[in-house]
This record gives sequence, structure tokens and C-alpha cells, in this order.
Amino acid sequence: MADQPTPLMPHATATWLIDNTGLSFEQIAEFCGLHILEVQAMADDLAGSKYTGRDPVYAGELTQAEIERGQEDSGYSLKMQKAPAEVTRTKGPRYTPVSKRQDKPDGIAWILRNHPEVSDAQIGKLIGTTRNTIGAVRERSHWNIQNIQPKDPVTLGLCSQRELDAVVKAAAKKAGLENAVADPQVEASDKARLIEELRRERDQNEKAAAEAAQEAEAAAWLEAKRASEEEQLAGAALDTGFASDAESEEPAPVETDLETEEQAEAESATEPAPAPGPDPESETEAGDPDEQA
Repeated sequence: MADQPTPLMPHATATWLIDNTGLSFEQIAEFCGLHILEVQAMADDLAGSKYTGRDPVYAGELTQAEIERGQEDSGYSLKMQKAPAEVTRTKGPRYTPVSKRQDKPDGIAWILRNHPEVSDAQIGKLIGTTRNTIGAVRERSHWNIQNIQPKDPVTLGLCSQRELDAVVKAAAKKAGLENAVADPQVEASDKARLIEELRRERDQNEKAAAEAAQEAEAAAWLEAKRASEEEQLAGAALDTGFASDAESEEPAPVETDLETEEQAEAESATEPAPAPGPDPESETEAGDPDEQA
């Protein structure tokens, strides 16, 4: 029964049938749309994932009578009582993966710059964003406005080229611009334009990096030169200090024996001569009267 729909949760339904019925593995695999070896692994508790059983009788997909009929005849194929309802997405903004949500402001900026005739409602429906975000990007009051760069939303993966063309065409028709003469430069491929912008940004980054490297090298060379000059000046000042100290310390004059004798004679010449005193022999002769008598 290849045309029969499968249960809403095949693995969980198979787990419940294994635990609560006596159906064969072939019957369960055929009803749930699984391989028989996968059902056997689940029965032997060898499956990589553990599933919580889901009752198909309670969900209305099977009846108890159908299960009993299948237990009586192992070759009987179970028939689904009620097919599960198709899961449809409710109306709302377009879903965008988490990895691409940070690119939405770039796509909004690109549409605002290249197609100002597109309304906020059309942009929000096309990219899946809110009017507050669109207004913040337009008024340049977005919290990350310094890093926002206009980029094609098709290249960013936010929408398809067909959807973008349809929105632009509808907006142009509403604004009365469908008969306007198109500029060949404006009609250039958005992808080629984005590639050109990316190349320009890459060249600018490489140029800025090269200039920064040259400036750093020049600064290092200048600093090394200044350090060497300071060392040379310090060495010259040290040599000059030693020379001045040596010149200031003059050797003391050495007095020779001849100079000493001349100095002694000069001192003796300047000293006054002693007054002549009485002759001791005459004093002796005059002072002894006994000897004179």
C-alpha cells in the first residue's frame, strides 16, 4: 500500500505498536513507512534514539478492530482510518534562518537605496522583517548602523530573484514608473555589482593593512634610531666627564733638596741677629775679687 499516507509521527507510532500490540514487524514497518530492520532495532532497544510511544487509536489513525484483525492475520496490511492533517504554516512574516537574520538590515538598506518606490509593507513581506526595523534603517537610527552595508538580498539568500523582481515591478507599476527609461548602468547585474563592491572593499582593506604595516615599521626604525643616538650621547658625556676630572687634578709640586736649602738660607737671613752679651771669661775675671787680691 504505497499510496497510503504515513502517520504523523512514524517512529513514535511504531514504538507504541511494538509495546502494546502483537503485530509483526512487517505490518508495523509497512504501516509506519519504515524499514523492517529499523523496526526490529527499535524492538531490541538498539536504536540510536529513544522515542516516546504515540497511540494511533487515540489520534484516530487506527481502530482497535483494525489492530485485532492484523494480529489474527500476520499477512494483513493495516489500513489507516484517518489521515493526519497536513501541517500548514500560518500567515506571518517570512521565516529566516538564524544564521541569516543578521543580514536583514543589509538587504533592507539595499532595497531602500536602489528601489525607493517599494513600500515598507512590501519590504517586510519580502525579507521577513518589521516596519520598525525598516524605519530605523531608513532614518539611520538602527543600533548597528555603523556596520550596515547595502547588499543584494538575493545574494544574501533572503529572497529569490523572481520574488524581488515581482515586488519591484508591482511597486513601479503602482508608482507609475513602469514606462520610465531604464538606465543601462542601473540594469546591470546586481550580482556583478556586489562582486565589484566586495572587491573594492577587499582592495581597500589590503591597502590599509599595507599602510599600517609600513607605518609600524617606520615607527620601529625611528625608535631604534633615537635609542642609538641617546646611547651615543650618553657615552660622549661620560668620556667628557672623565677628561675634566683628570684635568682638574693637577699633580702637587715636588720639593727638591736644593730648593729646601735655599728656603732655609732665606729664612735665616730674615731673622734678626742676637744682641751681643757679656763675655763669660771677662765676667769670670771681674767677678772674683779674691782672685784679684
